[in-house]
Amino acid sequence: MAQHIQGTEDLFGGYMRAWQHMQDVARDLFGAYGFDMIETPAIEQVSTFVHGIGESTDVVRKEMFRVFSGALMERLLQSGSESSLKAKQRLALRPEGTAGVVRAAVENNLVPQGGAPVKVWYAEAMFRGERPQKGRLRQFHQVGVEWLGASDPASDAECIIMLMEFYRRVGFDPSKLTLRINSMGDANCRPAYRQKVRQFILDHKDEMCEDCLERAEINPLRSFDCKNDHCRQVMAGAPLVTDNLCDDCREHYAKVKQYLDEAGISYIEDPTLVRGLDYYMRTVFEVEVEGSGVGAIGGGGRYDGLMELEGGKPTPGLGFAVGFERMYLALQELGVDLAGQEPPCVYVACTPEERDEVFSATLALRQAGVRAEADYQGRSLKSQFKQADKHHACLCVVLGPDEVAAGKATLRDMSTHEQVQVPLSELVNQVCERVSQKH
Repeated sequence: MAQHIQGTEDLFGGYMRAWQHMQDVARDLFGAYGFDMIETPAIEQVSTFVHGIGESTDVVRKEMFRVFSGALMERLLQSGSESSLKAKQRLALRPEGTAGVVRAAVENNLVPQGGAPVKVWYAEAMFRGERPQKGRLRQFHQVGVEWLGASDPASDAECIIMLMEFYRRVGFDPSKLTLRINSMGDANCRPAYRQKVRQFILDHKDEMCEDCLERAEINPLRSFDCKNDHCRQVMAGAPLVTDNLCDDCREHYAKVKQYLDEAGISYIEDPTLVRGLDYYMRTVFEVEVEGSGVGAIGGGGRYDGLMELEGGKPTPGLGFAVGFERMYLALQELGVDLAGQEPPCVYVACTPEERDEVFSATLALRQAGVRAEADYQGRSLKSQFKQADKHHACLCVVLGPDEVAAGKATLRDMSTHEQVQVPLSELVNQVCERVSQKH
């Protein structure tokens, strides 16, 4: 029997409605802030992600799924090396959304010199070869935003404000959310700070894991995010980035906090917050849910140098991404139903002789926007009533010989079992009125 791949899930029923609802909330909220939707390919050149995410990250080194055609796979097996492949033949499944959006902005000149900033949002599947566990899948879904061309710290604050409002609208109690923020500095002050952290790791090399010793040479800041508890304890004594910011970064960070304070957004300053991708600089942020046990449910930050890495002109940028699966689990822990009610359904039942009338009635109801179901398997009228219950129909329209002869239909309320006859000419209006009263 065919089975789904470990670390993937089928989205259907209430689970799919929850994902759709999340997108609907995003569409309304982000649209009010001037963001338009974008969709980029799930497959990109490997270099797109390496440039932006960073060669030293776990995402690129361990988790990114590589994609090869059957012909290329045979070629690789014969040669034993990718050296013969062109850049356009080295492909990967999208592990995150930002790099692809920035590539699209560069390629399509979405932010022309002197032009207005571009603001886009997406709702897409992402892919990472991680060990499957609660809230961590190999195919997962994210809603994210990217804001290219804005350098003002007010844009950082607005992104965070919009993110927190998004959580409120999908059903989170704001008091249960913890927002952590930090500044990671920029090209002026971070190199010296990285060197300080590198030296700290080397000074404590006997206490650090092998991964952290490797990170010391590639990207020492990643050691703050090590999963080894002892390493985290050691890194608690490392130099803090907020003590090593240049004047511009310090001023930018102070303005972001000022705007958040003015908006009434609660936050915790976490000088060890580095996020997992190399392209971040200056403002970074992350949100967790108290007692949910799923870790961060979203976060983001500023990435002013990413457009250049992808071949574009120097352009500031920032954004965030929200994980659907983790957010769904966190809401379940809080007793919030993200899926909401199933759409109201009307079932049209009949005896075999009235099948043509059922076809006309269901067509008219659907054209009026009513979700209508009927029997297509020759069931008895009793079986059709049972089928109506399985569809969770709120009303059942019954068309029997007596009803059709009289030019009427029987409307059966599926919760109270009350019945009333209405003229066929009034069927659509009567059904629409009753459905709207129930929902």
